[in-house]
Amino acid sequence: MNMSDSQIWIIIAFVAIGTFAIRFSFIGLIGTRQMPAWLLRHLRYTPVAVLPGLVAPLVLWPAATGGAFDAPRMLAAMVTIVVGLAFKSTLAAIFGGALTLFLALMLLG
Repeated sequence: MNMSDSQIWIIIAFVAIGTFAIRFSFIGLIGTRQMPAWLLRHLRYTPVAVLPGLVAPLVLWPAATGGAFDAPRMLAAMVTIVVGLAFKSTLAAIFGGALTLFLALMLLG
C-alpha cells in the first residue's frame, strides 16, 4: 500500500488531534475537580498493568534474537522479579535486572 506524503501527514495530524483530545479530557476538563475514591483506587494499578504488557514481549520474543528464546533475558526477568519482591524497591529491581542482563550477555553471549 503506497501512500503519498500528504496522506501520511494527514494521518499524523489526526492522530495528534486525537491524542490531544484524550489527554485534554482528563487534564483540562476534569483536572481541577476531585476524582471519586473508586476511580483513584483503580488508577493506582495502571502502571502495574501496563509495564508487564510492555516488557513481556521484549523478554519472550526479543527482537535482538529474531524472536527466539534468549536465556540471558529470561534470567534477567526472573532476577528482576525476585529482587523486586525481596526488597520491595522498583529501582533495586530495575538495577538488579539490568546488571543481570549485562553480565549474562557478557558471559553467555
